[in-house]
This record gives sequence, structure tokens and C-alpha cells, in this order.
Amino acid sequence: MVTQTLHLPNLESIDPGLDLVAEILRLKKERNAVILGHYYQEPEIQDLADFVGDSLQLSQEAARTQADVILFCGVHFMAETAKILNPGKRVVIPDMDAGCSLSDRCPPDAFEAWLKDYPDHVVVSYINCSAGVKALSDIICTSSNAERVVRSIPADRPIVFAPDRHLGRWVSRQTGRDMVLWPGFCIVHEQFTTRRVALLRAQHPAAKLIVHPECDVTVSQMADFVGSTAALLRTVATDPATSFIVGTEAGILHQMHKLRPGAELIPIPVDSGCNCSLCPYMKLNSLEKVYLALRDLQPEILLDEDLRLRALGPVERMLALG
Repeated sequence: MVTQTLHLPNLESIDPGLDLVAEILRLKKERNAVILGHYYQEPEIQDLADFVGDSLQLSQEAARTQADVILFCGVHFMAETAKILNPGKRVVIPDMDAGCSLSDRCPPDAFEAWLKDYPDHVVVSYINCSAGVKALSDIICTSSNAERVVRSIPADRPIVFAPDRHLGRWVSRQTGRDMVLWPGFCIVHEQFTTRRVALLRAQHPAAKLIVHPECDVTVSQMADFVGSTAALLRTVATDPATSFIVGTEAGILHQMHKLRPGAELIPIPVDSGCNCSLCPYMKLNSLEKVYLALRDLQPEILLDEDLRLRALGPVERMLALG
């Protein structure tokens, strides 16, 4: 059972003349809080965070923090992971509605019923899932370490991989391991198509195509490099190319511009006709909601202790692999 404190941000309670950044910094010190921010957050939140990273980096940071309060600027499953690792700390999130299409498409009850058809399989679940799904898994992975996690499983053991079918297919191709895939996907990466990519490559023939493994395998196969958000950042920082077509959520461009201010960065537009590739859940967070979360210590992530302990083992096994 997952429990949470229901809390609707009261933006009208904020003095319009308030210096939000100064107040957030004051409250952070007063609460002994740490602000963790994902690469897909708005630039002003990334710039304010104590640590900006991908899911693996943020999980590692949450595991070692000495703060009393963790303000997680990301989506719900990320804040849940921080609570799984820190039962004695208060974990708050700017907006409780900041969910994840991957997590939402893999409800624990449906996943548990589905797993009954695969009783002897090792269950590997991408971190983009609920605490309930983590508790049903043998080990968690992120896009940074999914290949390493799968390679750590004995070759004679069959594997179930959830909830992202595209990441699962990419890992299967990298490792040569057959895996049973839960049919989930990210609503942003799912919309990147070979047609869009081909058009961009024709327009920017010198650009390197770098994409996240949550993209469809037809897109990944076209890429010059496939990797996690952190790996994409490293590529932009170190590759001698001066132009990159980027196939992931466009929030990452903020950090890329910082690392390579002179590089040309071209986000792949989604196939819905939008000129951007933004996660609507990540963008629910705002400076105003960050301020309210620190002021009120709400919305707070609360987990049933039995569920937390069952989810903790699979997460710790992931962290042990690095």
C-alpha cells in the first residue's frame, strides 16, 4: 500500500513581491534540506538544485545525503525511491501530480498478475516504476546501468524486463539476452520517429545523432550514440563534433548548453506536430511550488513500511552494481 499526504499547492498564498530564490535558499538552510533536480526540470530549478542528475545519479545522491529533508524536483517515482532509501527523512515533491507515463502504464496489481505467467524469471524493472512494482522485482536498473544489470544475471536464467519495451529491446540487442518485455513506453520518446530523424539529418548532415534508449529501436538503430541522459551529456561535452541532434526530453539542453555553449543542439520534434519534446509531468514543477514545498513540507511522500522494505532490496541490489 502506498500512502501520501494530499496537498494542493496554494499558489495564491505566495506574496507576489517575494524573492522566491532567496526564500527557497533561506528555507533550505532552515530545514537542513537538500534539493535534488532531474535534468528534465525547468532551467531555473536545475540552477537552484544542490545536485542535478539522471535517475541513477539522483538515487545515489539520495542514498548518501545527510540532510533532514529531501526536496525532489522530478517526478513521483523518483521521490518514492528517495523515501525507500531514507525512511527517517522527510521527502517532499513540488507537485504530487508529477507522475510518469511509464509508471502509470504498469500498475502493481496488473504487473503481479502478469508475472504469474513467468514464475521462474528474474524480474528486472526500470527505475521508472512505482514502489509497488519495485517490490515485485528482483533488481532495479536505470538507463545508465541496465546493460550491466542484465549482464550480471546468469545466462541460464530467463528475464522479465519492465516497464519500458524500448529500453528492454535495446538492452536485449546489446547483451544478446532474450527477455520478456512489459509493453510500456515513455510518451515523449515514443513520439520520436525515423521520419522526423531522417528529415533532421538531411537538414543537418554534419550533426551527430545522439538518443536515449527509451526511443523506439528503429530510431536507436539510426543513432551515432545511444545512452542515458548522463551519457548524452558526456558525449556532448567530449565529442569533437560541433552539432548534435538530441533524442530525449528537451530539458537536457540546458545542461548541454552549459557544457558546450558553442555547440549547435537540435532537439528532435515529437511526431504530434509540436516543435519541442517536453515531458508534461516534469514541467508541472515550478519555483513557486518548490518554495511552497519547503515552506509547508508538503506534499510529502509516505510509504507503508512493509512495502518500503520489499522495494528496498531490489533498489539496493542496483546501487551495489553502480
